[in-house]
Parts: sequence; structure tokens; C-alpha cells
Amino acid sequence: MIEEIGVVISIDGLTAQVNVPKKSACKGCSAGACATGGEMEIVAFNKAGAEVGQKVRVVIHSYAYMKGAMIIYGIPALALVLGAVLGKEVMPDFFIGTDPDILSAVFGFGFLGLSFVGVKIWADRKTNKTESSPVIEEIIRDP
Repeated sequence: MIEEIGVVISIDGLTAQVNVPKKSACKGCSAGACATGGEMEIVAFNKAGAEVGQKVRVVIHSYAYMKGAMIIYGIPALALVLGAVLGKEVMPDFFIGTDPDILSAVFGFGFLGLSFVGVKIWADRKTNKTESSPVIEEIIRDP
């Protein structure tokens, strides 16, 4: 289980925008997907009923994190390889006179594109489920 401590910066229905400090692992990241500075923002279900300005503990279940990572990265990689093999080994029989390497590239990238669409649909369906999203578990009271 991954736990983060942060401050609620906004509420939107059942979710809250939470500012959490970046970890040491963020220093070497070249993706640049997080907000600039020493903090990043995450959207979490507001199970604890936190309000703007409160310090909270946000929990992300590690099995959901790993499952999501495997789907987001694994399915497109598998689709690329399967499409390339299909294009090289099977499709030349249907497209006589066409270079098998070109068919391999076309089908590989075609399957890759279709897998991105499938992963996006899967991710959109999982967005509203608490078992696959960060959840505000408790409000931390300062002594």
C-alpha cells in the first residue's frame, strides 16, 4: 500500500485535489508530468470528508497500481509484437506482391494504435472506482 500525506486544495463532488510533496524518486524523473516545484497534485476520492486546507492521508493500493501499470504498458507492447508477427507471417498470403516488412510495420503499428484505444476505454471505466484510485483515508489533526 502506498501512503501519501498532503493538503486538500479543492473539492469537486466526491473527489478532492490534494497537494503532496514529491518523493526522492521524483528527482530523477524525466517525464515532467507532475506540477513544477516541490509538490504534485493528485485527485483522490474524499472518503474521509476532508475540507479545503486540511492535512490528509491518501492511500493507493499497490495491487491496483501494479495492475494498472501492467495493463498500460504490457498490452500495447504485446499488441505491437503480435501485429508485427501477424503482418510478417500471415498477411503476405493476402497481399501478394507486397513486401512482408512493410506489412509487418503497418500491422504492428496498427495493433499498437488499437491497443491504445482499448487501454483508454479501460482506464475511463476504472476512473470512478475506489479500488483503483487514490482514496483519502483520514484527516490528520495537528497537535
